[in-house]
Amino acid sequence: MDLRTVQEPLKDGYRADPASARITLRARGDQAGAPISCSVDLGRAVYEAQAHTGVGGAGTAACSGDLLLGALAACAQLTAQMVATAMGIEVRSLQTEVEGDLDLRGTLGLDREVGAGFAAIRLRWRIDAPDASDEQLKALREKAERYCTVAQTLLHPPALEAGLERTAGTI
Repeated sequence: MDLRTVQEPLKDGYRADPASARITLRARGDQAGAPISCSVDLGRAVYEAQAHTGVGGAGTAACSGDLLLGALAACAQLTAQMVATAMGIEVRSLQTEVEGDLDLRGTLGLDREVGAGFAAIRLRWRIDAPDASDEQLKALREKAERYCTVAQTLLHPPALEAGLERTAGTI
């Protein structure tokens, strides 16, 4: 696959009409029988999700934290692959690992001093690229982090609007 050939007309279009580069992604959660499970519809796929076992889930589906870390892993992996390709780095293998630390007391409301979110998230790439210099690999890591949408969103969180709407049926 020639990534430049695929992306060049897109880039040209966005240069000519910057507003066309602005998109809105959507996800929708819906009940799934018990208060510890739900479905998440991303428009192209539906995923089952559950509360983590540490807060009462059964452990048979991803929890929301898994989904967040998975989104970061997918974005970081794809971004690093595309950056390596654009830089002309021959890669034998490239893997992304993401870990996040939670204190479930915050999620369960047991301690107001403990937040419900991740206290730390670690993102690591492991690469086998024998012909790449240390400088190239450093540039690859910096560019992959810079262009990874999910990493940048976590590093620089946007304003979050939350609302509640009473409905008589489905949304």
